[in-house]
Amino acid sequence: MGQHQIDRLDKKILQLISQDARIPFLEVARECNVSGAAIHQRIQKLRNTGIIKGSEFVIDTYKVGFQTCAYIGITLSDIKMFNSVVDELKKVPEVVECHYATGKYSMFVKIYAKDNRHLLQIILEHLTLIPGIDHTETFQISLDEIFRRQLSVFEVDDSSLEVLEEE
Repeated sequence: MGQHQIDRLDKKILQLISQDARIPFLEVARECNVSGAAIHQRIQKLRNTGIIKGSEFVIDTYKVGFQTCAYIGITLSDIKMFNSVVDELKKVPEVVECHYATGKYSMFVKIYAKDNRHLLQIILEHLTLIPGIDHTETFQISLDEIFRRQLSVFEVDDSSLEVLEEE
């Protein structure tokens, strides 16, 4: 993926779509004072360079029966096994996040389970059986997700947003 220098228009686009991934391109274009085609081209460029990694619908896990959310630290028996462990973790649908970490644990994962017994089953029947995982430690059980959002640090002064010609 190529490098892309983010300008004010890109920041404004990212700000708008991070607030609502379903916002129509024409509405983004109106907010940015450019054509719909220019927005389409910019968003495609942001996708191609990996700045935008997709869009998603957020499912309320509690309402679909997954009422336990846990954060687990994983110690590897050999750091060279990292990639193969990640590949195996991707096969466990309840593992929704995986982070490479510093310190005592090689990685942290976030897991959704139906209840505490289901969480125990995931740990015993999946995580501990993955070659390369030496130890797991469940740090926290989340009682409730208060909010979740996309990173939206692209503050743009609308008055300084120049009207750009169509690319």
